Amino acid sequence: MNDDDPSREPAEHLRFAAHLRALEQVDDADEVDLIIEVLTDPDPVMACSAVVRHLDRRATELHHGPAWDPWAASIAPAAAPVPFLTGRLREWTLLRAIALRQPWQPNALLGASDWLQLKAAGAADPDALALLAEQGRTKRIRGTARAGLARQGSGGA
Repeated sequence: MNDDDPSREPAEHLRFAAHLRALEQVDDADEVDLIIEVLTDPDPVMACSAVVRHLDRRATELHHGPAWDPWAASIAPAAAPVPFLTGRLREWTLLRAIALRQPWQPNALLGASDWLQLKAAGAADPDALALLAEQGRTKRIRGTARAGLARQGSGGA
C-alpha cells in the first residue's frame, strides 16, 4: 500500500484511537500509570487530546460525588507536566464547587476558559448565572446564563 493512499489511516490516528480505547477500559488502580504512559506518546498534542477526553469523561462522572477529591488528587501529579491538563483539572474543580454550591471566587470564573464559562452558564447556581449573564466572555455564554436565570425565575430550576 502506498503512503499516499487516502484509505490508509495515519499512525497517529491509530495511536489516538488506541489510547482512547485503553483509557475507556482502564481500571481505577491503573489509571494514573496509563495517563503517564499516554503522555509519553511521540505526538504530545495528540496525547494531551486523548488524556483531556478521558479527564472530561471521568470528571463528568465524578464531580458531583465524594469520589471526586481522591480522584482529582491522584490525577493531579500525572497531569502536572502538561499545563493544559492542569488547567482543565482546576476548572473542573471550580465547576464542581459551582455545581455543589460550595464557596468559589467570582474572579476565578471570570478568568476561566470559554469552555468552563459555558459549562457554568448551564449550571443552576444563581450567583454564577448572574455573574456570567452580565460579564461572561462571549455572547453565547451571556445568553446561556440569561436563559438559565429566566428558567429559575419561572420556577424551572
